[in-house]
This record gives sequence, C-alpha cells and structure tokens, in this order.
Amino acid sequence: MGKLNGKTAIVTGAGRGLGRVYALRLASLGADVAVVDKSLTSYREFQAEADLMTAESTVKEIENLGRRALGFELDVADRGALEDMAKAVFDTWGRIDILVANAGGGSGTPMTTRASDLAAQDLTLVIERNLYGTIFSVNAVAPYMKQARTGKIVTISSGSGGQAGEAGGYAHYGTAKAGIAMYTRYLAQDVGEYGIHANCLAPGYTDTGRLLQLSTDAPGTAQKNALRRNGTPEDLANVIEFLTTDLSSFVTGAVIQADGGTVLGAV
Repeated sequence: MGKLNGKTAIVTGAGRGLGRVYALRLASLGADVAVVDKSLTSYREFQAEADLMTAESTVKEIENLGRRALGFELDVADRGALEDMAKAVFDTWGRIDILVANAGGGSGTPMTTRASDLAAQDLTLVIERNLYGTIFSVNAVAPYMKQARTGKIVTISSGSGGQAGEAGGYAHYGTAKAGIAMYTRYLAQDVGEYGIHANCLAPGYTDTGRLLQLSTDAPGTAQKNALRRNGTPEDLANVIEFLTTDLSSFVTGAVIQADGGTVLGAV
C-alpha cells in the first residue's frame, strides 16, 4: 500500500520543473493528482525540460503510473479560476487532501530589480505570481479541508526569502518568498484546530532542467553550501513526501530549508 493511497492532491505549477516532480512523487505514493499550470505543456519553453518528459504532459505521466489525474490551465493570480478548479476537483473526486502551492517565479534580472529601483510592473507581477497566488490557492482549498477536518498544505518559499541577494538584486522575488513563509506560519495557527497541517519548503539552488539550461555557472553555486553540491528535484521531493504523509504528523508551521547548508550571504 502506498503512503497516500486513497488521497487526492493539487499541485500548482506542475507542468514542468519542480512542480512536475512533486506531482509525480505524490502519484507514485498512491495519490490522485490535479495538475495546475498556466500551460500544461509549459515544458516546451525549455529543451532541457522537454527532454525529461516521458509523455505529452504531467497529467499523462501520472495516468501512466496508474493514478487518476486532472489538468487545469489557469493563472494562480486569478482567485476565481482557482476556486472553480478546487470545486471541480472536489466534485470529481469527493475530497481534497493535499495542496502543494508551488507556482511562482521571478521577473527581470538581479541588475534590474534592485530594492531601491523596482519597476512597478515587475513588482506587481512577482508579488501576484508568488504571494497572492499562494494565498489564493490556499483559500480555494481550505473550505474543503476544514469540512473534512484534515489536510496537508505545503507552500514554497525560497532561500531568497530568508537572506538577501548580493547587491540587493531580485528584491521583489525575495520579498514575495519571505511573505509566503510568514503567511504559512499564520496559516498553521489558523487551521490547526481543523486537523490541517501547513508547512513551508524553502529550496536552495536546485538543478532543474530550466536552470541548467539558463545558468552557465550553475556548478559554481555548489561551493556555497556545506554539502558542496547543488540540490536535485528528488532531494526536494523527499521533503514534499515527508510533509504530505503521516511522517509529519506533529509538524506544522515549519519553514524547512532544503539548501545543503547554504551560508548566510553566499547567494
């Protein structure tokens, strides 16, 4: 029996990258998974991501594992669309046990997003994509979990949400991710009485296909943490497994750094 047999999960930003790996891990543990992304074929934007696919979409990959899957194309900054998605999942499967609010991402470059000179367009986009998208995702599923008096919610922050980047660049992204961590602490206090766990994963530099394709100096980042290597998607999926199964039965309100022991100020 899988650890998550009979459970259902929603993973946002699961069309590619870490979200895809999280969704596949949950499916391998026995869960039926709803895949949410702006495009269910977003992997096509990066050849390195496309090379990892074993089917035409994460939805099909989950089905190939013998689990049920649903696919939704939407923007997590659209609260109404998320509410419609959650209702569709509940109407189809009769329950929502797990949410991994993974969708997010940055905009611009470190040089063009310094704290003292943030363009309003970049700031709004990144705050909506990360902080608002996380809150809206949680708000969409919380009523169903409260009704069932059980649930596992995992939000995704970042190492950038706990320490400033060099020269103050990418300030909008770090600020949004810091907000997600604090929001999760408040959330845990709010929903604990319903038997719902809320925790936050804060990854360090991780070798996704997209980052390996975009970063020519990726190997150098491994020298900035205690383990002297970059993280892998499977490293982070291990933490997702812990936080979505009974292994974390007395863990809530936690922000778990999975960064190989990155030194403060090294990123």
